[in-house]
Amino acid sequence: MKYKKKQLFGLYKYFLNLFFVIFLFFIIASSGQTKQIAVSNINSVKALESTKLVFNEPEVIEIEKEEPEYQMVYSVSEIKNSVNKKMEFIGTLTGYGPDCAGCSGIVGCPPYKSVLNGNITYDDPNYGNIRILAADPSIPCGSIIKIANYKNQADFIGIVLDRGSAIKGLTMDLLYDSEGTTEDLGRQYNIDFKIERWGF
Repeated sequence: MKYKKKQLFGLYKYFLNLFFVIFLFFIIASSGQTKQIAVSNINSVKALESTKLVFNEPEVIEIEKEEPEYQMVYSVSEIKNSVNKKMEFIGTLTGYGPDCAGCSGIVGCPPYKSVLNGNITYDDPNYGNIRILAADPSIPCGSIIKIANYKNQADFIGIVLDRGSAIKGLTMDLLYDSEGTTEDLGRQYNIDFKIERWGF
């Protein structure tokens, strides 16, 4: 019985010593290495000997800003400086007839068509049959204008084919079949004009 106890005690000492040697070997082997850990919170890291902290860089997500479809302009000089761009401005809309005082009945832009016969539209190859507009000379003949916020009506398209001594700046004049039919239009403010096409 005593012999068995001695054997068991010897085995116990042997495994204890073996465990101690393996543990020592592990400590010695790992003491020369640098541990690298990634942390998101420095407070969660305890004091570690020879520890190198690597902080993950936050991922930068670039959000592409969409360019506006139309460049908003506020003056005639800005319109002149924005040639060939889609522009938008808020202005005034008036109406005129081909029989107005001082009017010749022929539009001031090529093809210089007569509008005395009540033909107040122009057949554009890309935009179809659209209304004729008189505009400031800063907006070239043939420019396509989308008009919105007009007397609570649906948006419509017009083409610049005329000029007028009273049409300056951010005002446009919509052609009617006669001067008498423009009375219901009057002077419309806060009209949204979008230049869809710059000239012919």
